[in-house]
Amino acid sequence: MTIQDIQNEIIEEFSILGDDRESTIFYIMELGDKLPEMPEADKTDEHIIKGCQSKVWLTAFEKENKLHYLADSNTDITKGLISLLIRVLSGKTPQEIINAELNFIDKIGMGNIIGSQRSNGLAAMIKQMKLYAIAYQAKINA
Repeated sequence: MTIQDIQNEIIEEFSILGDDRESTIFYIMELGDKLPEMPEADKTDEHIIKGCQSKVWLTAFEKENKLHYLADSNTDITKGLISLLIRVLSGKTPQEIINAELNFIDKIGMGNIIGSQRSNGLAAMIKQMKLYAIAYQAKINA
């Protein structure tokens, strides 16, 4: 599936919830529960995303020219948010990640759901994921 296909799938899932803010937040938290376990050894200050209100750890590794992410957070809602980003971007090439336009965030009304502080944190998560992709792309081109 392409990044856009995955985003369309997420948009469709959230459209079922409609404008029910409480159900939407609960669904985001459920998504976080399904996030694969991140090894405790990776939960270091080096992997904390700066700019997030909550603690969010993110690492990336390359496998078969595709970038894969592992993440965790100390809050359920933030864990759900990073799980959405991982669903969209993990398993893609660095170039696909760098070029990705993440339109699902606006289309599902995420800004209205999570507020400005968490929106800033979400932007920081996206930035860090793209920075990992830039670093791996530079490594490939070296």
